[in-house]
Amino acid sequence: MRRQSQLLSTLLLLCAASLSVAAKWGFEDATVSVNEKGAEAGGGFKEKIGENKALSKPVTLGASDTLKILLTTKEDNKAKRPHQAFLLVKDSKTGLDTSFAFQVKENGKGKIELTQKDLPTQLLASTGPLDASLVVASFGSSKPYNGKAFDLTIELDSGSPSPTSEKPLRYGKLPEINHTFKSDPKSPPKIITLVFAAAVIAALPILLGAWISLGANLNHFAKAFSSSPIPHAMFFSSILAMEGVFFMYYTSWNLFQTLSPAFGIGLVIFLSGSRALREVQGRRLAGLR
Repeated sequence: MRRQSQLLSTLLLLCAASLSVAAKWGFEDATVSVNEKGAEAGGGFKEKIGENKALSKPVTLGASDTLKILLTTKEDNKAKRPHQAFLLVKDSKTGLDTSFAFQVKENGKGKIELTQKDLPTQLLASTGPLDASLVVASFGSSKPYNGKAFDLTIELDSGSPSPTSEKPLRYGKLPEINHTFKSDPKSPPKIITLVFAAAVIAALPILLGAWISLGANLNHFAKAFSSSPIPHAMFFSSILAMEGVFFMYYTSWNLFQTLSPAFGIGLVIFLSGSRALREVQGRRLAGLR
């Protein structure tokens, strides 16, 4: 019984020891530097960053400065590239944050550079320092690393306007849209219609007289109708019907009401007219004029 209890205690100690030495992610040789645009290399701010130990002094990022972080990620004290390695910048007052991914090589060496243009407007307008944390993690059982690295102070250009953010788009009820449709076309004054109608009617006797003067032979009228009564009758009737369709379109019908009967009557004109012209051709070939 005593041996069993001792064996159980030994196993528990071994499990606890294995858990205490479980692999974890971290980094080494990390530095943060801030250089002004156009300045010589190494002339700006530069500090080393340690694991789980934030810098005592804040890092100031000016309007023309570039912040650069170099590090080497490692898993269980062995340099390795993780699946995730990024810098997390957060405003502790509002809870807003954004992240910037490191460019990490196979040997674990990573680099990141950012300026004020890379930060969101909401963070640029923050009144206090921002929390800058390093996050290194990957798949597997290794414990990820997430620790604060330094405080980031944004120093805006005094000569530039303060950053403002656009109002976010919110989906919801919009004001009612009142459509103004185009009014129906109006007919011209009746006096103009009567004048043009009288002109058309007055031209009919002139047209008939010119037809007779050119040698029209009305004696063939009876012969034409006796040879092909149906084609001639349908041809002239369909022409009159088409004129009626035009009249209705002018007075009351719209375009959609006009198209169907106009198409049907036009088909009748084509079929009956071809038959009527064939009969006329026969009389012309027979020498009848």
